[in-house]
Amino acid sequence: MEKLDSTSELLQSRLSSLSFSSFPGVTSHQGDTAPPDRLQSTDLSTGSRLVDRQPEMESREEPSQTEKEPEQTRTSSSLSTSEVKAEMPPLKPATTWTSAAMKELKAKLRAEKDAVVTVYRGDIMTVHVPTVPEAKKVCWEFATDGYDIGFGVYFDCSPVTSRSITVHVSESSDDEDEEDELEAPVSNGDVEKGSKSSRGGGSSSVAEILPVYRQDSHMAVCGGSHEFTGDGTYLLKFDNSYSLWRNKTLYYRVHYSA
Repeated sequence: MEKLDSTSELLQSRLSSLSFSSFPGVTSHQGDTAPPDRLQSTDLSTGSRLVDRQPEMESREEPSQTEKEPEQTRTSSSLSTSEVKAEMPPLKPATTWTSAAMKELKAKLRAEKDAVVTVYRGDIMTVHVPTVPEAKKVCWEFATDGYDIGFGVYFDCSPVTSRSITVHVSESSDDEDEEDELEAPVSNGDVEKGSKSSRGGGSSSVAEILPVYRQDSHMAVCGGSHEFTGDGTYLLKFDNSYSLWRNKTLYYRVHYSA
C-alpha cells in the first residue's frame, strides 16, 4: 500500500508540472486573452480605411464624366455646322452673252412698265427674283444710256415667302460736297467699290454666282441665265455706287424659262 501511495503521488506531481504548451497542436488559453482595446483599434482602423477609400474612388471617376461632356457638346456643334453648310445647294456657273441689238431692246422695253429706271449716283438697285415651280431657269438682259454700270448675281437659299419679283434700292452715304470726280478710275476686272453690301452681307444663306463687275452695257446688250439648283431667291444687283455724280438710265428685263 505504501508503494501505491508513493506511485500516485509521483504521478500527480508530474501531471501538475506539465502545461498545455508542451503538447503540439494545443494553444494556450492565455494567447486568446489579448487586450480588447488593441483588437478594437485594429478592427476600427481597418474598417475606416475601407470606408474612406470608396469616396476617393468615386471622386476620381466623376471628373472623367465631366470631361466627356464638352466633347459631346463639340460633336453636336460640329454636326450643326455641317448641317447648316449642307443647306446651300451646289450652284452651277451662269451663262452670259452680249448682243449688238441695243436699239431694238431699248425700243421694246420703253413700251413695258417699269422696264426703264434710273439708278442714282451712289445707289445699288437689287432685283429679287424668287424661283417658281413652273420654270427651270431665270434669264436677264439689260442696257444703259451713255455709261457703264456694275452688275452681279447672287442666290439666297432662304425659304421663299413670296413669288413676286420685287426691287430694292440701297442709298449711298456719299455727300454731295465730295471731290469733283465724275467716275472712279476704271481698271479691268475691278470689283465695284462699295459692293460689300451686295455680296450677301455676310449671310451664310447667300452665295455668289457672278461677282459685281462694271459692264459695258452702254455699248452692247448684256444678258445671261442661270439654271435653278433649288428653291430660293436670285439677287440681281445693278451697282452705281462708284459713281459720284452720274445717274444711270437702265433698261432691263427679267423673265423665266422652262
